[in-house]
Amino acid sequence: MELATTLTSQTVQNAIREIGINPDYWYPVGWANKLQPGHIMPVTIWKQAIAVFRDTDGQLHALDDACAHKGVALHKGQIQGKHLLCPYHGWEFNGAGQCVKIPYLPETHKLPCAQVRSYPVCEKYNLIWIFPGDASLATSIPLPEIPEFDDPDCLMVPIPAHFQAHFTICNENTMDVFHGFLHKNLQGWFDPVLTSLKTTESSVQADYRVSYKGVMTKILGLSDRGDEVTTRTVSLHYQYPHYHSSLEGVSSLPDAIAWGATETKSFTLMFLRLNLPKWLVQPFKPLISAYVWRFLFSQFLDQDIEMMESEQRTYSNNPQRRYVEINPAIIALQKVMMRQYEQYCRKTLSSQLSGNQQEESLS
Repeated sequence: MELATTLTSQTVQNAIREIGINPDYWYPVGWANKLQPGHIMPVTIWKQAIAVFRDTDGQLHALDDACAHKGVALHKGQIQGKHLLCPYHGWEFNGAGQCVKIPYLPETHKLPCAQVRSYPVCEKYNLIWIFPGDASLATSIPLPEIPEFDDPDCLMVPIPAHFQAHFTICNENTMDVFHGFLHKNLQGWFDPVLTSLKTTESSVQADYRVSYKGVMTKILGLSDRGDEVTTRTVSLHYQYPHYHSSLEGVSSLPDAIAWGATETKSFTLMFLRLNLPKWLVQPFKPLISAYVWRFLFSQFLDQDIEMMESEQRTYSNNPQRRYVEINPAIIALQKVMMRQYEQYCRKTLSSQLSGNQQEESLS
């Protein structure tokens, strides 16, 4: 459905800062090349602690980060072959979460029925992905497509971030092209205009016309000259819970992953088509990528983080304070995030009621 792009005052519903996620999707939780065989990585997806480990054969597994015996954090344990050993008593769990050995029990002794929840996990685009919801849905829910990942003409810049803010604040920051004012000292964009806005039950597509001028314009290939104003279109596509943004020559997949009510991590893959000779770029891609991140884009992110965390602190100090929004793209985004969470809550409630009715019929 196409929506009006007029900037009209609307009151923000503060309930958006209290919602959780719909877990029935794949979420990135870490960089795949950072987790070596025989190592464990603790992650959190909306207050759910998970221990991700790569066994000695290189296979990924994801278990609840709590031993079925005493609840001790499993990520503090160790890997032995394909199994994860609890650090407290050495109880041994396989990738499916089943207890397969207790070191102080005779081998002939029957093991207790001790099970740790396991999660569907995979790796793609140098990211580790976990499906924290209904595991039976994992095979039918696709990961986002990132065609730029295999494009040899693209320079990939991995961008990690950690915010002390609710994930909806982070998602709104990505959709909010009007905050270019914040980055004016970094030769960011200016004079943004929302030109198109479309939405569905689970997505928002927004196009903005923005202007650029300066050295960044030339480096990103937006113009042959940095001393002239050039105008381009930024397209933002939010398909719950993932983003894909594109600007002529620049694209990215930013994902804000909710760890808790006021903590979010994001894993962004930015792709650039630099205005530089290929023979110069190809041999030094890792060095150029690190340079671009550290000296160009990290400063933008630092400014964003400061604003988002300030927004979170103000809300936390007074959840009853009212706010006004005039960007219809933000309102549309909030409705999608709220709708997804409410759908999941209704599904959970329906499942619980069905289970209770089955128990009553058996009693």
